Amino acid sequence: MPTRAKPQPRARRPGSTAAAAPDGHAGPDTGNGTPGPLDTTGLTHLVGYAASRAAIEMRKVFARHMQPLDLKVVDYSILVLVARNPQVHQKHIGQALDISAPNLAITLDRLVARGWVQRVRSEQDRRAQHIRLTTEGRDLVDRAARIAATMEDPALHMLSAAERALLIELLLKVANGAGAPR
Repeated sequence: MPTRAKPQPRARRPGSTAAAAPDGHAGPDTGNGTPGPLDTTGLTHLVGYAASRAAIEMRKVFARHMQPLDLKVVDYSILVLVARNPQVHQKHIGQALDISAPNLAITLDRLVARGWVQRVRSEQDRRAQHIRLTTEGRDLVDRAARIAATMEDPALHMLSAAERALLIELLLKVANGAGAPR
């Protein structure tokens, strides 16, 4: 198999004040030929940008802590919803997490195959299926919940408990009010 040549940094244009960073983005020249930080002030006033940047960091925290359990964010979210909502239907989970029916079906198939959940036909409506945790799934949720209880603490150390609670409250307010007319 042939090896690929390593991409070379872009050359500076004559008279340019920005150097090419290794990732291909140009930052302001610091005077010593190395790029400085990018000016992001055109983005930092946007709630969506700030929320997205924070979400990226929090997903890294989640992945680092839940990797030993081989859990993805969506898996954990589904398992917690199933644990806290007996008799939950697939449709309710999809609505709560904004996951399309086909994508949720694939994810649930994976969780069933791993032995964490099972689909059980409803006694009241034979067309409906409830999603239930298996014993292994319940044990996994318990282990993951213990990890989740403290995993965000180092990443949020700069926030007081009140600020953290307010951040969650405000983010949920935005999420729950999305699409509502003003």
